[in-house]
Amino acid sequence: MGLVPPHGAGGLKPLLLEGEALQVERKAAENIIKLDVTSREACDCFMMGIGAFTPLAGFLGQADWERVCTEMKLASGVFWPIPITLSAGDEDNIELGDKVAIHSQEFGGLIAIMEVKEKYQIDKHFECKQVFNTDEMEHPGVAKVMAQKKWNLGGPVKVLSEGGFPQEYGELYARPAETRALFEQLGWSRVAAFQTRNPMHRSHEFLVKIAVEVMDGVLIHQILGKLKAGDIPAEVRVRAINALVENYFVRGTVVSKGYPMEMRYAGPREALLHAVFRQNYGCSHLIVGRDHAGVGDYYGPFDAQKIFYKIPEGSLALKPLPMDWTFYCYKCGGMASLKTCPHGKEDRLNLSGTMVRKTLSEGGELPQEFSRPEVVQILQEYYQSLDDKVEIKLHGHATGAAAKKKKKK
Repeated sequence: MGLVPPHGAGGLKPLLLEGEALQVERKAAENIIKLDVTSREACDCFMMGIGAFTPLAGFLGQADWERVCTEMKLASGVFWPIPITLSAGDEDNIELGDKVAIHSQEFGGLIAIMEVKEKYQIDKHFECKQVFNTDEMEHPGVAKVMAQKKWNLGGPVKVLSEGGFPQEYGELYARPAETRALFEQLGWSRVAAFQTRNPMHRSHEFLVKIAVEVMDGVLIHQILGKLKAGDIPAEVRVRAINALVENYFVRGTVVSKGYPMEMRYAGPREALLHAVFRQNYGCSHLIVGRDHAGVGDYYGPFDAQKIFYKIPEGSLALKPLPMDWTFYCYKCGGMASLKTCPHGKEDRLNLSGTMVRKTLSEGGELPQEFSRPEVVQILQEYYQSLDDKVEIKLHGHATGAAAKKKKKK
C-alpha cells in the first residue's frame, strides 16, 4: 500500500521558484508595486511555496472566500476549511491586473510575486463567526482577521523565498515532498501526524506512543511560525522534543519535523486545516486529542474531533485518530485515559501546556509525573534565562521566579 495522495486532484503543487526562474522574478520585482504583509500572510506564502497548501495556486478570490466560510469548500468544490487571504489598503494603490511584490520585514524582504485577479471587501465579523465561532477581539485569531486592511486581493502567487526557515532549523524543517520521500524510504504508508506548538509532556508522549502501536510510524510535526504571547518559543520547544525523542522513543518509530505556518487558534476548523496539509505531507492519519488548536474556553474539549464526522464523506483521504482525555493516575501508577482508568479525579494529575507555563513562569517545580527530567531541565533553563534578563533590566532587583528563589535562600 502506498502513501495517501495529496489533497485535491493531482499531485503536489509547490509554488516555490528555483534556479533561473527565481532570478528572473526577483529582477522583475524591483519594478513593481511593493506590498508589506503580516507574518501570517507571509507564512501562508511559504506553505503554498512548499506545496503544503496544495491545491491552492494563490490567495483566495471572493467566490472561494465565500464558499470556504459557509461550506468549507473552494468554488471548485474541493474541501478547504479556512480562508487563505491577503489584504491591502487604499494607501497601497493596488488595482486589478497589477503585479505585486510581496514583502515581509520579519522574513527578510521579498518573498513572493502576485498577479492581482480580484480585489474585494469582506465582512470580517462574518468570517470570524464562521471560522472561529466568535468575533470577540480577545481571541488571537479574530484579532488578526479584524486587523486586516480594507481589501482582499485574490490571484496566483509565485513564491521566491522560504523565509529563512531552512537555514534556521536545518534538517528539522521539511517540505511535503521530502517527508513523502522519507516515509517511502522507511517503508511507512500508515503514518499518523502529531501536531504540537508546545513542548511534549507525558500526556503528549502517551498519545504518540499509542499511535506508534497501531501505525507504521508517527510524524511529530512542530509549528515554526509565530505563536501567541506566552507560548514557549519554537527553538526551546525543539530542544525539549529532541531530548524526549532521543531518550524515550524506539529509533525508527517517530520522525520529528517542522513546518512554516502561523497558528490561527481556530479549534475545530484549524484541526481540519491541519488534516489537509498533513495529507499533503504524506500522513494517512492525524492524532486529534483534547482541545486541538484551541485557545481559552472558546471550544469544547472534543469539538475538534466531532467536526471530522460532520464534513461530507470523501472530503479528505486522511482520517482522524481521536484520542480521549489522558492524565497521570497515581493509583494506576502511570498514564491512563478516561477509557482505561476506573479511579476518581482525586487520583489524577491533569497535564497541559498551560500548566507548565504557569508553574515554571512563577518559579514553581513541576511534579515528576508531568514530564521527563531532560525536558523539564530545558524548560527550567529557559524560564531562568527570562528571570536573568529581568534582573539585568531592573539593575539587580529580582522579580517573578527569581525573586521567589532568593526568598527561599
